[in-house]
Amino acid sequence: MREEIRKIQQAMEAAEYVTDAPVATSVHLATRLRKPLLIEGHAGVGKTEIAKVMARVLDTNLIRLQCYEGLDAAAALYEWNYQKQLLHIKLHESSGRSTTDEEREIFSEDFLLRRPLLQAISQPDQAPVLLIDEVDRGDEELEAFMLEVFSEWQVTIPEIGTIKASHPPYVVLTSNRTRELSDALRRRCLYLWIDYPDFDKEVRIVQLKVPVLNQALARDITRFMESLRRMRLAKVPGVAETLDWAQALATLHADHLDEALVSETIGAILKDADDIKRFRAEVAKSGLGPLLATP
Repeated sequence: MREEIRKIQQAMEAAEYVTDAPVATSVHLATRLRKPLLIEGHAGVGKTEIAKVMARVLDTNLIRLQCYEGLDAAAALYEWNYQKQLLHIKLHESSGRSTTDEEREIFSEDFLLRRPLLQAISQPDQAPVLLIDEVDRGDEELEAFMLEVFSEWQVTIPEIGTIKASHPPYVVLTSNRTRELSDALRRRCLYLWIDYPDFDKEVRIVQLKVPVLNQALARDITRFMESLRRMRLAKVPGVAETLDWAQALATLHADHLDEALVSETIGAILKDADDIKRFRAEVAKSGLGPLLATP
């Protein structure tokens, strides 16, 4: 492993993110080349956490744009504080000022609400980490607008003028692949796919995040989760659910798994009624043993 990659991996693990060489290499290249990093993978495998860890490692701000259906460019960039503008007009309606002067004042930066993209562009001191989370939930128009912003790191607000970034942000985009992203966006980014972790890596994650669990239980939890992921489930649990369950078992002071305990806490892992029925039917037929057996 190259020395610079090893240092990134150590820094990320010091920030409590269990990583590997491909992830550390992608983060290193994204910061050095200043290219957006597009991370895809199953839900709950730690895509968003990479941006949070990057911000901690770089000792900078994290700015998050959460995408959703119907999010438009204006809401991602800026809005005017209409309530403040109306109040200002009301308070000064008898001042005798001209309409031009009044408009110039209410459409100034004092009345501007900076949304995540504009916040990221206008950081005065250092480059932040801009997390564009679940970009696949937005539409192609939003993608096109982001590409335009990424190309120049400047935006024009008609009432104010052009704002250009003095410290362009580090950009991380995440996607759960609910829709296909455009080729143009993919070409603009470095790409990283994160799969479910292997057994040893997931055990390390559990032990790091829930250190009160004994090693045997951490291994049983991980082996159980691996078995669940091989079942035909509608909503396959990720590492986030592994940690939720581990925290729940720690809260209950559990030191081993049995059928009763698993049945009582299955809601921490499976979040779909049909999946729970399928799981209970499997346990009723074969018991818990096959789910804890080494494959």
